[in-house]
Amino acid sequence: MRTSPPALRAALPGASRARAAGWAVPLAAACALAAPPLLLPSYFQDLALQIIIYAVFALSLELLVGMSGLVSFGHAAFFGVAAYVTGLASPETAPGSLLLLVPLAMLAAGACALLVGALSLRTRGVYFIMVTLAFAQMAYHVFHDTAIGGGSDGMYLTLRPALSMGEATLIDLDNGTHMYFFALGALAFTYCLLALVRRSRFGHALAGIRLNEQRMRAAGYPTYWYKLAAFVTAGMLAGLAGFLMAARNGVVNPEMLSWHESGTVLLMIILGGLGSLRGAVIGAAAFILLKEFASSEALLGDFASRWQLSVGLVMIFFVALLPDGLIGLGRMKRSIRRPPFAKPAAADIPTGAGK
Repeated sequence: MRTSPPALRAALPGASRARAAGWAVPLAAACALAAPPLLLPSYFQDLALQIIIYAVFALSLELLVGMSGLVSFGHAAFFGVAAYVTGLASPETAPGSLLLLVPLAMLAAGACALLVGALSLRTRGVYFIMVTLAFAQMAYHVFHDTAIGGGSDGMYLTLRPALSMGEATLIDLDNGTHMYFFALGALAFTYCLLALVRRSRFGHALAGIRLNEQRMRAAGYPTYWYKLAAFVTAGMLAGLAGFLMAARNGVVNPEMLSWHESGTVLLMIILGGLGSLRGAVIGAAAFILLKEFASSEALLGDFASRWQLSVGLVMIFFVALLPDGLIGLGRMKRSIRRPPFAKPAAADIPTGAGK
């Protein structure tokens, strides 16, 4: 019976530990995010809820930028369209049904992404960026300049959605705790879905397209359809975030579709580290906390009115010193701990080496 080489046998436990650690961090983060409703005041609960929603939004863009290599400046269009569909489909005299509104918002965002992606994915590079931006601005002006959804003033949700069974209300998003844990469940769903996508054949194909699309096409892969599937999936996940934001705020306005919102979520994944799901979540949390600190008049006084300047300077600092984002700090720490020259064990030296 053949036995594995000693080096391979020694590497297997390390690989298992690495995989376990890869899941331990998200699980620990989920436990930490579950604590605010139980331990913190309402202000910090709402701040944590905002981080969770933007983390879902950032993960949806990570599927495009980090996993597929498609830089989109119009991703907020799907976020805003889903929010408006949530508002327009919600009844005024009773809470809307979660079982209806969540799929409806995601499908509307996915349909919009299918239309935009089918046209924009025929371009590349900066042209793709500009086409996605153009579509997003068109959607913005549709809601801003017409009576759809209340024009420039936006629209309000009279009652937030709920899930009822008979006379019993199982989930009521008007309840802060219910809203928080529903959003946390949406974040867990999004993270696990993208983790499975990354490990699937579809995810490996997207990685190949990101590295060398021409070679993947020569190998027989229909790269256009792979990219379109990723674009639509990302749009639907952005729609999930848009539904959550509409339910949290109870109001929807055209600014949710603006290019500023697309730029903000792009900064989040850059700050956290492109190519990493954990980086997208960390980047969303870091950006929201940084914005909250920079716009706090209690801490910074009159300078808080110029919070965009503070955030911009910090972003330049991080991009210059941490090109891999905040997730790169862990990699730097591991590389510092690892000795630069590791002497191989005698058992690992092949017989006859050096003769």
